[in-house]
Amino acid sequence: MSKIPVYFMPGLAASPSIFERISLPEDAFEMILLEWEIPLENETLKDYAKRIAEKVTRKDPVLIGVSFGGILVQEMAAFLDAKKVIIISSVKCNTEFPRRFKVAKATKAYKLIPMDLLINVEKLAKFSFGSRVNQRLKLYEKFLSVRDKRYLEWAVENVILWDRCEPDGRVIHIHGDADDVFPIKYITDPIVVKGGTHIMILNKFRWLNENLPKIIND
Repeated sequence: MSKIPVYFMPGLAASPSIFERISLPEDAFEMILLEWEIPLENETLKDYAKRIAEKVTRKDPVLIGVSFGGILVQEMAAFLDAKKVIIISSVKCNTEFPRRFKVAKATKAYKLIPMDLLINVEKLAKFSFGSRVNQRLKLYEKFLSVRDKRYLEWAVENVILWDRCEPDGRVIHIHGDADDVFPIKYITDPIVVKGGTHIMILNKFRWLNENLPKIIND
């Protein structure tokens, strides 16, 4: 029996090492880790998604994306014949954004974020993972590998301006009920992980390791 290829895309500025605790049965699944690349000049999210989709070479892939990576894999699915698209700690469309994202879009406040500051790991950790990360910054330093200013400006703008207005009903959404970046009250029809925060890929890995094989095969 051939293994199911499962491609993983990390969150904003994060390295593939955020998946180091995720383990799927090796006899049934092949785990392939994708990573962020620096966007080209004036590259749209759709063009970027097409470029990353070219790295998905296995047939009938499963795409799993975390946070901004969840947005990206949904865009990548337009260029691939994916078996399944699963997002974790993410959103299915811009109506699931919290109010502050909508205000940032309306006022263009996101343009005022000083990206030079975000390159500081403490600020970047709080921005990418949520406000609860302060006591474990050394740990997060290894997970935040993309500190390129152009990438950060591009990524923040493309999250805030994401133009998908309606969810794709085929997308499977796993979400923690304690996510402080994308609060669950704005999220429709998720598989809820009790106590899961925005970084549950790191600290709810046991739940994910137990449940992902069933979710993929369902």
